[in-house]
Amino acid sequence: MIHIVKAGETLNMIAGNYRRRLREILAANPSITNPGAIYPGQRIRIPGLPEPQSIPYSIYVSVGSKTLSLSRNGRVIKTYPIATGKMLTSTPIGDYIIVNREPNPGGPFGVMWLSLSKKGYGIHGTNDPSSIGKAVSKGCIRMFNKDVLELARTVPNGTRVTIRP
Repeated sequence: MIHIVKAGETLNMIAGNYRRRLREILAANPSITNPGAIYPGQRIRIPGLPEPQSIPYSIYVSVGSKTLSLSRNGRVIKTYPIATGKMLTSTPIGDYIIVNREPNPGGPFGVMWLSLSKKGYGIHGTNDPSSIGKAVSKGCIRMFNKDVLELARTVPNGTRVTIRP
């Protein structure tokens, strides 16, 4: 997959967001001879992830309506209720991809964790189903455990995730 460098990003930041080691990023981009000299607009190959355009699925999260919609080839096939971030730890608005997954991550994250390409954020289950429909998380998107398992069985890593207000 290709990442387009945004203003203020560093190669270490990019590697962290995609859960890759810096040496993996450098090995996939032999033209980068100085890791400290990347620039906005530069195209950086992220190893191990498919191009999001090659995946028929996409996810749209509406923070305001507390819903996550799964689409296939641009057509919504299922909408799930979710919980989002509270006021001081809001869910990050933007365009991301699923970069990793971890079954049974433990703690409050329920039965599945889907990492987003923004370090520290993900779509996950919950050990508190009464939180669904509320703004209570530290920015992540919470789902009922059965729903996040269904979603994880359906979408591969590399799936686009659009989060809007």
